[in-house]
Amino acid sequence: MKKYELFTLVSLALVIAIPILFNIFQNNQDQTESSDPTTEEQENNKENANQDNKDAENGGNKEESDKENSNAKIHWGVDSASYTDEEFLGCVVDNYGKPVVWGRYLGDKEDVSTGLDSAEVKRLHDNNIQILIIYNHVEDARGHDNGVDHANQAISMAEELGVPEGVAIFVDIEPSYPVDVAFMEGWYETLADSNYESGVYGVFDEESDILNAYKSMEQSIQENTIVWTAFPQVEITTKENAPEYNSQGPKNSKLYGWQYAIEGEACNIDTNLFKGQMLDYLW
Repeated sequence: MKKYELFTLVSLALVIAIPILFNIFQNNQDQTESSDPTTEEQENNKENANQDNKDAENGGNKEESDKENSNAKIHWGVDSASYTDEEFLGCVVDNYGKPVVWGRYLGDKEDVSTGLDSAEVKRLHDNNIQILIIYNHVEDARGHDNGVDHANQAISMAEELGVPEGVAIFVDIEPSYPVDVAFMEGWYETLADSNYESGVYGVFDEESDILNAYKSMEQSIQENTIVWTAFPQVEITTKENAPEYNSQGPKNSKLYGWQYAIEGEACNIDTNLFKGQMLDYLW
């Protein structure tokens, strides 16, 4: 075979082989890319998942921060033995300011207080005011069975009024009433076994019988009782001129409320400051 014929055959073979080799190489490359687990789509999914995790973490942190800020806020409120009709509500708002919290009583007590009813509940709620529930039918706070009996009566009155579960009922123990640890434990244990929470109101100064009785309760009861103290006392003020929160009471307690002054002149109210945590136990 002559040289030019050999050259022609080789050239022709190359022309035919090159496209075939190129296709084989390209197919292998495509298969390699398609079998690679770290594709662009997977990378994007991973990035999106990481971002979602960060967003969820930031969202959780924000909720915790919002809760802490809410608990740190101090709210102004009143309590009153008088029935809250439109006229009385206007008296309070016009002379003192609009309260966030309004303390009212379960049932009538002759010559002392008028009980809360459903119309009053609606009026307060329509004005975005939360209700603190008070039970003031105790005059002798001694004896475990006595504490149980009063707690059961308070529970029955609350249920009849439609007070929802989780709300605290505050037993009113005035400074002149005898009190002992047995009564307070009986009150707490009965409320703890109900749909309601145990609360105590009193003047918790250092020499008071109620503070001594409180400190004698089991540690777990002290720590889980919600306390509304009336010590120390200062002057009645408007909402705008309320003092700094300075409640004094049992340290091992949920000390969330301070009645800082009593007997307003313009309207029959007492004035209070409440920690944000108290709102969780109101109606």
